[in-house]
Amino acid sequence: MDNLTHTAVGLFLSRARLNRWTPHAVPIVLLAANAPDIDILSAFGGSVNYLHYHRHLTHSVIAMPVLAFLVVLLVRAFSRAPIRWPGAFAAALLGVASHLLLDWTNVYGIRPWLPFSAQWTALDLNSLVDLWIWVVALVCLVGPFLARLVGSEISSGSVKSPHHGRGFAWLALIFLLVYGCGRGMLHTRALATLGARDYADAAPSRVLAIPNAANPLEWRGVIETPDFYAVTSLNLLEEFDPTRATVFHKPDPDPALDAARRTPTFQEFLRFSRYPLWRVSPSPGLEDGKLVECMDLRFGTPQSPAFVASALVDARLRVIRTEFHWGIARPR
Repeated sequence: MDNLTHTAVGLFLSRARLNRWTPHAVPIVLLAANAPDIDILSAFGGSVNYLHYHRHLTHSVIAMPVLAFLVVLLVRAFSRAPIRWPGAFAAALLGVASHLLLDWTNVYGIRPWLPFSAQWTALDLNSLVDLWIWVVALVCLVGPFLARLVGSEISSGSVKSPHHGRGFAWLALIFLLVYGCGRGMLHTRALATLGARDYADAAPSRVLAIPNAANPLEWRGVIETPDFYAVTSLNLLEEFDPTRATVFHKPDPDPALDAARRTPTFQEFLRFSRYPLWRVSPSPGLEDGKLVECMDLRFGTPQSPAFVASALVDARLRVIRTEFHWGIARPR
């Protein structure tokens, strides 16, 4: 999820009860709820390096207590008041856990068992940015201030309640739980609908339902068959028509494709991609050369590509250049 969501959840956790576990619980939980994303520093090593280390060890179960301890240590170093170490560590651990759980719900996923297993896992329930989570979070953030303002007008006082925002915090956390369960049921139904149809007279070997950021009833389906991928939209309130799917055929075997596959850039990309679509085309600047591209259909299509690995391969099957990019840029 995005860091605004992680920060809001950290604040709600601290207001729910964690602020009673230790002094400075709010900064501890806020930092802990964002701590796994320290891996953004890997972007300084380039896009391939970032692809490798994003949601790497910092998003694993084994790193949770380490990150929690470092957060508590950091807050203690910059604070002037003592903290209760057991309560502070437990609060930080819950903050880190909330980050991993939220990231697990979206289509990008996490690798929770690193370094023992590099297997990606994702629930595919929420978008990286979810509109409804943002709306409810905003209401529950603003709600306590409005309630306090109204209360002070009625009582002609300005004393802040020791339980300031607790009710709204619980409301937000309960909403996240109920919303996630509801998304899970809709996701199951979407997968069943997509998997029960044929596409261009071919039965699907596997299907993926990608959530819409604004409408929980809207899903984008990615269907794989032995010869092609099909991408379509699905509204659970409407009759589903599989003939409206856009078909992208898998390329025929090509030595240039095999040459690109052996490069470190493509090997790293294929470890990440769950629905890789390959394309081989003439190179736009290399005589008798070929441009090999592989994109992840979870994040784009050939008409609007994203998460793309590309390679220039010459006539002697030598890889001249490889790149990984998030958008439509191509090597020349």
